[in-house]
Amino acid sequence: MNEYGHKDSLLTLSERDQKVVWHPFTQMLNADSPIPIISGEGAYLTDDTGKQYIDAVSSWWVNLHGHSHPYIIKKMMSQLLKLEHVIFAGFTHEPAVLYAEMLLSVLPPNQARVFYSDNGSTAVEVALKMALQYWYNQGKAKTKIIALNHSYHGDTFGSMSVSARSTFTAPYNELLFQVEFIDIPVTREEQVIFEAQLDDSVAAFIFEPLIQGSGGMHMYEPETLNQMLEICRKKGILTIADEVMTGFGRTGKLFAVDHLIQKPDIICLSKGITGGTMPMGATTCTASIYDAFLSDDKGKTFFHGHSYTANPLACSAAIASLELLLKRSSQQNISIISQKHAAFAQEISGHPKVSNLRHLGTIIAFDWNTGEQTSYFHDLRNKIYHFFLEKGILLRPLGNVIYIMPPYCVSIEDLDYIYEKIQEALNTI
Repeated sequence: MNEYGHKDSLLTLSERDQKVVWHPFTQMLNADSPIPIISGEGAYLTDDTGKQYIDAVSSWWVNLHGHSHPYIIKKMMSQLLKLEHVIFAGFTHEPAVLYAEMLLSVLPPNQARVFYSDNGSTAVEVALKMALQYWYNQGKAKTKIIALNHSYHGDTFGSMSVSARSTFTAPYNELLFQVEFIDIPVTREEQVIFEAQLDDSVAAFIFEPLIQGSGGMHMYEPETLNQMLEICRKKGILTIADEVMTGFGRTGKLFAVDHLIQKPDIICLSKGITGGTMPMGATTCTASIYDAFLSDDKGKTFFHGHSYTANPLACSAAIASLELLLKRSSQQNISIISQKHAAFAQEISGHPKVSNLRHLGTIIAFDWNTGEQTSYFHDLRNKIYHFFLEKGILLRPLGNVIYIMPPYCVSIEDLDYIYEKIQEALNTI
């Protein structure tokens, strides 16, 4: 028997996995054997052979401070000895209240309430339901949502509905509610188109501020987005910032909306919220939105919840992660990563295989120039992915879009190694 009670057999962990597990975003018919990860520490993951990988994508963007961070573990262990979970309807607990207080203290001052959920998709789902019921509770028929092309907001039906239609949504397109999509705001033209669509039926505008993640790491400037939010404000349209990926320092500021003058009415958070240790989501909103649900009419209640809403262990991890993030050392690390990315961008900017080079905060991305349109399913993706795995680097290209989004504990030496291997790949693949 091994430490997990499984009888020892001739099968490897990877082989056992392939008999019983269905992995996300994976065509299981011809998928590579999954790499068994035994442990993680700092910016490194270690597999069952002892090989180490620099986690250059923060394990799907969730890890902020490094794997198995002792401070987060200490906080969680202390909480586990007191209370592992309690129903959050009619009850509360210190970690949930404390984290809400801490979170609201660092978010834009118009944010007044925190609603807990368990992942990014549900944080968006909560935001959409809040926005739609806000108008419903006032007896106003405002149900249209406006979103951006290339957007990705999650995999539940509501979050898919406000995401760009693609291969990922194709089996469900007929079942998704209708959304008006516009191009990301790059020029004055997009703003004009946007304003023309804002009729009396529009309930909300949802957007990924400044960086669209899974859609291809598209980046855009805050000035036009500011103008769009100001237009929404004047027309009484709610605005929803999906900060699931961009939150907690990724853009160089605590939140991407900190780059903006105008502030959204609703903010969605997840991924880095617990430092990569526990599933958790949070949706915050203004006092006016919260007040629209206060009524003697029980039908105006916000009927949404999850069994693990405000799980005490997740909240304790989130408290620890935010405490670490606010430390001067973490902010210095974020600044160093941003500066290193900027310098690397200068180094490769003239390479013939590099196009559409972009950088913001701790995120750098570029299109690997193939002479074809950028595609999530480009064959080059697998070659690049395996090249870096062989070099001990976990990068997960979005088709032929290469990006780096490391945990903040990554060393200068590891960054230089990643940059060196990217240049090697550009010159050999």
